[in-house]
Amino acid sequence: MKSGNRSATIFNVAVLVASLGYFVDIYDLLLFTIVRVPSLKDLGVSQTEIDSGVGMLLINVQMAGLLAGGIFWGIIGDKKGRLKVLFGSILLYSVANIANGFVTGTNGYLFWRFVAGLGLAGELGAGITLVAEILPKEKRGYGTMIVATVGVSGAIAANLIAKLVPDWRYCYFIGGGLGLLLLLLRISVMESDMFSQTAEKSTAGRGEFLALFNNKDRFLRYLKCVLLGTPTWFVVGILVAFSNKFAIEMGVKDPIRPGDAVAFCYAGLVLGDFASGLLSQMLQSRRKVMLIFLGLTAVCVYFYLNLHGADKSLFYTVCFILGFSVGFWAIFVTIAAESFGTNLRATVAITVPNFARGMLPLISLLFTGAQHYLTYLQSGAVVAVICIAVALVASYTVEETFGKDLNYVEDLKNPINNVQ
Repeated sequence: MKSGNRSATIFNVAVLVASLGYFVDIYDLLLFTIVRVPSLKDLGVSQTEIDSGVGMLLINVQMAGLLAGGIFWGIIGDKKGRLKVLFGSILLYSVANIANGFVTGTNGYLFWRFVAGLGLAGELGAGITLVAEILPKEKRGYGTMIVATVGVSGAIAANLIAKLVPDWRYCYFIGGGLGLLLLLLRISVMESDMFSQTAEKSTAGRGEFLALFNNKDRFLRYLKCVLLGTPTWFVVGILVAFSNKFAIEMGVKDPIRPGDAVAFCYAGLVLGDFASGLLSQMLQSRRKVMLIFLGLTAVCVYFYLNLHGADKSLFYTVCFILGFSVGFWAIFVTIAAESFGTNLRATVAITVPNFARGMLPLISLLFTGAQHYLTYLQSGAVVAVICIAVALVASYTVEETFGKDLNYVEDLKNPINNVQ
């Protein structure tokens, strides 16, 4: 079996398609964050319900869709192929987004956000898996770097379109239209040779999701991969999402708009994903880059929580740098894809980022609970220490996967020895 196509370049169609797919994914996630409040107001929902009722339920429903979709598409990716996920997920997401633009009540909105979550869940992991298996091992980092960098820039596009297009419904139509156009481009993408040849072996145990939990070695590898992404969602989901509240607590001179803070953070993420991917190739290590960026995250969080009396320009600058520090999403998902055999690779690479996103409600509960005993800023600091610490431990103990030959399957009967 070939360990990747040695003639493949990092600018091939698979990399382009995976990049644009993740672009559309991030576009929708941030767009939903931006238009959630105005769209619910337009549907006649009161501010109280937006803050604590329907608004929160809408977020949780989409998160449920992401978690369920992660498992579903992960299994499909290993049983039926990476391309099946890339086609099915973007089609489902596109239909859901267009339908979002036609909703007339909250029930319809809730249903279609759940469906959108199901669709969005498969994009990144399937794309990273396909790219990792198609490119030769010395080029994999460049390919996944491009996927993440182009993809995260979808947040900038969403922020721009939301400002240029006054009607939230048309913003959803644009997202759905982009997805449908992407389907045409995906026709030219070929399936991974590694998957195709593994699929011929009925004994390979492809897509066995429960196999990740019924063996200590596989479970610990899987858990470490999930924990690597914890700081990213703490920074984006707590520090930046509630930046207006943090700014008030620190006496920042000017009012802070969370939407602008998110835009600056994601702009930093774009640069961070590019830098972490490039540095990984230069150092020939995934683990070293994770440790470097996690250390940078710790420093940036410290400065963020000590912006007492700052003006908004400094505050937004720190949000940008903070975003850069957690711009290791490409490395994080690449480690997940490279840590498991071909018969479980898509299942892991697709579920890991969605389970990392799914950690946000737990982080939020910890943050809220800490406020019963500590101040708002102290609670943020405590949760930051926990999230970064567990990620550091995971990074230090995770397997170094740079240059690893991915041409093997997990032996589900004898987990100590993988089948080469």
